[in-house]
Amino acid sequence: ACWKTYVGRPETVGIRLMAMSMLGNGLFLADHHEEALSLREAELAILRRNGASEHNILAVQANLAMTYEELGRGEQASQMERDVYRGRLKLNGEEHEMTLRAAFNYASTLARLKRFAEAKSVMRRTMPVARRVLGDSHDLWLKLRRAYAQTLYHDASATLADVREAVTTLEETKRTARRVF
Repeated sequence: ACWKTYVGRPETVGIRLMAMSMLGNGLFLADHHEEALSLREAELAILRRNGASEHNILAVQANLAMTYEELGRGEQASQMERDVYRGRLKLNGEEHEMTLRAAFNYASTLARLKRFAEAKSVMRRTMPVARRVLGDSHDLWLKLRRAYAQTLYHDASATLADVREAVTTLEETKRTARRVF
């Protein structure tokens, strides 16, 4: 109903884009990923065509990356996540929470693709910044630590030192999470 109300309006009308975004989110949440993909690709094209802000473009790209991931298109997801991360670095700087979240998403996608060296590199650059900016009890910091530990021990080339680091990291993260939550 929302989409039908606004579909006839010009592309430049913000309410039409909001309706597209809501429909895309609804389709995604209802596991209609192919339909969500078509809508999100159209939304991104409209934003680019009409000179939308970089912030809005990055938000749609992040949604598009999640959709690629759900459709089993991991390489496309990782490329889009990389673009979002780089865009957030340029737009917001390395200490902004949206940049840190983009780094987490990118590294997580790399780890799912078993590109462990790249994932560890992104996380190792991001984790000291996240700890300094967010603090030890922030949920994103805890997620980064857990993901880093999992990346360490899932890597087939992990050394004994890597596995020990993963165990220590998980134990510390668990203690902090129990204290905070």
